[in-house]
Amino acid sequence: MSVTRATAETFAARVLAWLAEDHARIGGFLGWSGESPDSLRARIADPGLLLAVIDYLLLDESMLLDACADLDVPPETPMQARAALPGGADYHWT
Repeated sequence: MSVTRATAETFAARVLAWLAEDHARIGGFLGWSGESPDSLRARIADPGLLLAVIDYLLLDESMLLDACADLDVPPETPMQARAALPGGADYHWT
C-alpha cells in the first residue's frame, strides 16, 4: 500500500490527537520532543513535528499497537506514513 504525503500528515495529526487524549501519553511526547503545548499548536502542520510524532510512536510497540487499534489502522501504517513524510524515508534503528 502506498501512502501519500497528505495521508501521512493526516495520520500523524491523528496520532498527535490520540496522544493528547491522555496526560501521560502527551506528557511523554512533550518531554521526549522538547515541545510545549503552545509550540504543538503553532507547528501542527510542520512536517518535522509530524515526523517526530510518528518517531515517538515507533519507540514503544505497546503504544504503537494501542494507537493503531484505537485509530483503526493496521500496525504497518506508522512506518508507511513515516516513509511518506519529508526526511522519513530512512529510519535508523541505532
